[in-house]
Amino acid sequence: MQKGASLIRIFAIADLHLSFGVDKPMSIFGQKWEHYEERLSTIWNQLIHPDDVVLIAGDISWAMRESEVIPDMAYLSTLSGKKVLLKGNHDYWWSTKKKVQELAGQNVGVLQTNAIEFPLFTVVGTRGWDLPSTTHDTDEERKIFQREVERLRISLEAGAKSKKPLIAMMHYPPMSNIDIGTPFTTLLEQYRVEFCVYGHLHGHAHRLRIEGDIRGVQYHFVAADYLNFRPKEILLLH
Repeated sequence: MQKGASLIRIFAIADLHLSFGVDKPMSIFGQKWEHYEERLSTIWNQLIHPDDVVLIAGDISWAMRESEVIPDMAYLSTLSGKKVLLKGNHDYWWSTKKKVQELAGQNVGVLQTNAIEFPLFTVVGTRGWDLPSTTHDTDEERKIFQREVERLRISLEAGAKSKKPLIAMMHYPPMSNIDIGTPFTTLLEQYRVEFCVYGHLHGHAHRLRIEGDIRGVQYHFVAADYLNFRPKEILLLH
């Protein structure tokens, strides 16, 4: 990117696990989660300005049905900034892109086998899946994994048409070893993605996170409990 150019603020966070419409309080997972919604909204609205962009990388709500997620979407609407939503493995309420868009509102971007273009950058991505192993994978798991790889490729192809810097969102970690590439990381490198944000890991699994510049892509782990419910700022020079 060009030296001396202007700066735009982009933030990312994952795993909000909101439950305003269902009885599934996150406090059962530890003291850190007690009253986190109030702390999150206070931090968020102090930190983030209306023109900032916030990438929400999956596991948005515990809702099982569309009717149950409406209070969670109402809560998100009180949070400042321009938001982009991605499906996580617990977002069972998530159906078609059109329906999610209706639930989220027109000022929220919905990422699902597409790309979302902003004036200075484009957001791409997919949920992802558990990385293949040699011993435990079922045919169904391998099928889901390959489908997610293809969805990432489709999103990247759409994003590349913008000719702008690409930022990728995933929910699952795209790799488990810094030295070993995966079909996800291969695609991110091939399309010259600038940043990739992801979540999914909680508690003791935080130690499995991989961050930093790996073969030209800057990776950021942004699970809400790891960030202490403070969206992580990513700086993108244009």
